[in-house]
Amino acid sequence: METASTYFTAPVKAPRRFLPDTLEIDSWDALSPYFKELEERLLHSADGLRQWLEDLSELESVVQEHVGWLYIRMTCNTQDEALVKAYTFFINEINPHIEPFADRLNRKLLDCPFRNGLDKRFSIHLRSTENEIRLFREENIPLNAELSTREQKYGEIAGAMSIELNGKTLTLQQAANFLREPNRGVRQSAYEKIVSRRLQDREKLDSLFDELLKLRHQIANNSGFSNYRDYKFVAMDRFDYTADDCMRFHDSVRQAIVPVLDKLMEERQRDMGLESLKPWDIDVDSKGRPDLKPFTDGSDLMRKTIACFSEIDPYFGFVARTLDEMRFIDLDSRIGKAPGGYNYPLYETGVPFIFMNASGSFRDVVTMVHEGGHAIHSMLTRDLEFVGFKELTSEIAELASMSMELISMEHWHHFFPNEEELRRAKREQLENVLEALPWIACVDRFQHWLYTHPGHTVEERTAAWDEVYRAFSPSRVDWSGHEPVRKSLWQKQLHLFEVPFYYIEYGMAQLGAIALWRNYRNDPKTAIEQYKQALSLGYTRSIPEVYEAAGIRFDFSENYIQELAAFVQEELEKL
Repeated sequence: METASTYFTAPVKAPRRFLPDTLEIDSWDALSPYFKELEERLLHSADGLRQWLEDLSELESVVQEHVGWLYIRMTCNTQDEALVKAYTFFINEINPHIEPFADRLNRKLLDCPFRNGLDKRFSIHLRSTENEIRLFREENIPLNAELSTREQKYGEIAGAMSIELNGKTLTLQQAANFLREPNRGVRQSAYEKIVSRRLQDREKLDSLFDELLKLRHQIANNSGFSNYRDYKFVAMDRFDYTADDCMRFHDSVRQAIVPVLDKLMEERQRDMGLESLKPWDIDVDSKGRPDLKPFTDGSDLMRKTIACFSEIDPYFGFVARTLDEMRFIDLDSRIGKAPGGYNYPLYETGVPFIFMNASGSFRDVVTMVHEGGHAIHSMLTRDLEFVGFKELTSEIAELASMSMELISMEHWHHFFPNEEELRRAKREQLENVLEALPWIACVDRFQHWLYTHPGHTVEERTAAWDEVYRAFSPSRVDWSGHEPVRKSLWQKQLHLFEVPFYYIEYGMAQLGAIALWRNYRNDPKTAIEQYKQALSLGYTRSIPEVYEAAGIRFDFSENYIQELAAFVQEELEKL
């Protein structure tokens, strides 16, 4: 039998032409000669500029991959002080030297008379370079280093959280599986232990967040911005939409999606025969069936993912198999491991690393195919000759991952061979798609408040969150007796601490994913070809252009959201 690997050759790291293979990045002195050479090199022709860009790209790829492995190893074991120290050494002792060189190299590029001869794929990169120059300030270098170090504290705090349940010490991710137990008493007990553990660190996380807010506001002020929100929109190269557009997205989701969720919660309460729907009643199967068990451990999850992806497209299976064979994965949850999941692109090797906290749940399958979508994207862009083309804006990156969640759903029999369980999984996924949109809008709306109200108190922040959360959450859920939990729910969202403003992209991409899945249902072959074509562009085209290449629209108007929500509801009714 032919497998995906039959059709494709294993990826090979590109040979270095500018840097020596023996380079060890253990100090700034090891790197400085190469940055100095690029800064001092004379550019006499268009060919000279292109060679300069190739050498710069190689240098950036090597440095990015080095710090990437430092981050990966640290998040895989936050309790290893040596790993934490190695990462913080780079952030505090090497990166601050790189930043001023990066600014001077940016200026060298924009000042070069031959840049106008670069092909149009560089246009977005040149705009991004202009933004970097606009934002750069010498005084922000130590602040950015301090900010990066403090942001990692969240992972240390969250990674250390565990509870005792049934005589076992469990991570909160592992304990969350008990929220899907049919026995309501078991669910309530698990829920109260989980939230009690989170509340133990509530003040610690509030204090950490105050520190992050202060640093971010100072960085924004230093760069000439009155608030960090406006600074971050420039830093994230949001060329295709504005803060006002985000507000319209929030309002559209509230108008089009929240009423649908209220209806779903009403059906859930009726199916469960409950007088009131409590927070521990949301994740369990409403018909009392036991939790889905789609895999046993990380190895089983990977094996089934490879089979699922191979059935969608041979290249997708090849990507998953490559990560498995290279051991560029760490899937199982354990104490001391940072929370969350990610796909980390490694530009020199050209193969990404997938990190997650699998504990055997259905949601782990969704996380796996989500990060697998990112991995496919990374591999489709690995041969682009300039690193800037691979540095994807989130609205494009998340389109890859969230589309894969829905496309792969058509092939989930590899995880759920039982037809009834497969239908349950699909229904739960579609309900989660609808539930995710208001949460995304809620978190993003909260961020706009956070950074346009500098100097706010913890009490003001808590009140602002509670107001926003109430506006975007189903009214059926009864929080009485657990108000402190509701008021601190934002603290479980890693993005707020570590990657501010990186969240609304999930919502925009979710809309695109629904539209792409709709295309896949109608014409699988064409939809996959458009998907691959769009992702292969990297960031050489605008967001609307990439979406158009994928056969969909970059649109978050209320009418469009209602149209897509209606399609999801129709599919739900079929299940």
